[in-house]
Amino acid sequence: MSLSGHVALVTGGGSGIGASTARLLAERGAAVLVADLNEAGATSVADTIAAAGGRAAPFRMNVAEEAEAAAAVAAAERSFGPLTLAVCNAGITDRSPALDMTRAAFERIVTTNLTGCFVSAQAAARAMVAHGKGGRIVTISSVSGQFGGTGRVAYGASKGGIINMTRVLAMEWAEHDILVNCVAPGPTQIARTAHGPRQRAAFLNRMAMKRYATPEDIARGVAFLCSEDAGFVTGHVLNVDGGFAAAGVLYDPSEGD
Repeated sequence: MSLSGHVALVTGGGSGIGASTARLLAERGAAVLVADLNEAGATSVADTIAAAGGRAAPFRMNVAEEAEAAAAVAAAERSFGPLTLAVCNAGITDRSPALDMTRAAFERIVTTNLTGCFVSAQAAARAMVAHGKGGRIVTISSVSGQFGGTGRVAYGASKGGIINMTRVLAMEWAEHDILVNCVAPGPTQIARTAHGPRQRAAFLNRMAMKRYATPEDIARGVAFLCSEDAGFVTGHVLNVDGGFAAAGVLYDPSEGD
């Protein structure tokens, strides 16, 4: 799945899933603008890509700001040429009971995750339409956007919104040959996934594959949707979740009723 000749924007590219995605797209031949609010993280990832022989540049970006999204796209095109790929990955989380969550905390998560995803995708799509050559946009949701889960009222709402938004954008932008798809990770082992033993057990009990994903597992799903192998796929949600969404009641029949 070569991505040679492509120019990609990856938001939240300074760590976790975004960093693994940026590195994998570059490994497969794309030039990557690594955008992140944490400029040091973005620079570190871009330097790692360059040291491995790839092409990358860092960019400090607040994804919720329209002007910064437009500036990131412009920086990618100034450095590498017309934008053809965008991965809208940046996001934050919280684990607060709904009765305790403040409106400010709720809005902060939704603004970063959902609004940030929209303005990043919109800025990328505007450039792709202007060039008239189409492109691929991949959003990052979560299984938390598909199921109810305690402590995830804002995060779940934002990630559920991303799924529906992806489908709407896919319908609207297909005429411009822009394919818009979504990856919904299951529990993934990254720095911010500080799950305790009870939470890990609750996740793993629902999973056919009894382990958390690595960021590289998720990145490979993103790379597929960016590739020509997914050339007739749009409006799709690809769960990369170890079987989490497929699960029903799980127990060992040998233990009896």
